[in-house]
Amino acid sequence: MTSPTTVGVTGGIGSGKSTISHVFKIIGTPVFEADKVAKELLDKNDKVKSEIIRLFGEGTYSSDGTVNRKKLAGIIFNDEIALRKVNGIVHPEVRKKFQDWLKKQHAVYVIHEAAILFESGFHKMMDFTLLVTAPEKQRIEWVIKRDNVSENQIRERMARQWPDEKKQNLADIVLHNNNKNLIVPEIIKIDKNLRRNGKIW
Repeated sequence: MTSPTTVGVTGGIGSGKSTISHVFKIIGTPVFEADKVAKELLDKNDKVKSEIIRLFGEGTYSSDGTVNRKKLAGIIFNDEIALRKVNGIVHPEVRKKFQDWLKKQHAVYVIHEAAILFESGFHKMMDFTLLVTAPEKQRIEWVIKRDNVSENQIRERMARQWPDEKKQNLADIVLHNNNKNLIVPEIIKIDKNLRRNGKIW
């Protein structure tokens, strides 16, 4: 059987990429949530855990064996080298998980949702890429409500992701989640195109 077409879905924090992916899931499309898998690997994968502990010490894990996210975030937030090291440990394992997952799918196409699809190079594994954008004010308001964090904290997290302008140059399709455009009809159109001719447009 032919391997499913792969569509990478990404977007900056608070853009609504997870909501878009959920709509695809509702209409019957398998969705691989890379960020969720990465978190699970940090907690449960022995190889990942031992590498993190080797680099940053036992304190990066709690007594229950799960990663101390606050401590690890504090280490990598302002240290680009440490961040690259963590990504170098986690990203290859996420890729393996995705490849194993993909082999089990029998759909015409699948969604690979990842916050840093382009930054991590995951987009090179995709047949097509879809970028979700939203106005900055809308994104900040949404994340404050969702995560109960300050605007400054959100802006710091935004600064660590590529700007939309840079990602738009790499994306095959851009969905503008701005409360003006109707997103669901666009998703339905993409779904029909992929099922009909194997292309996103």
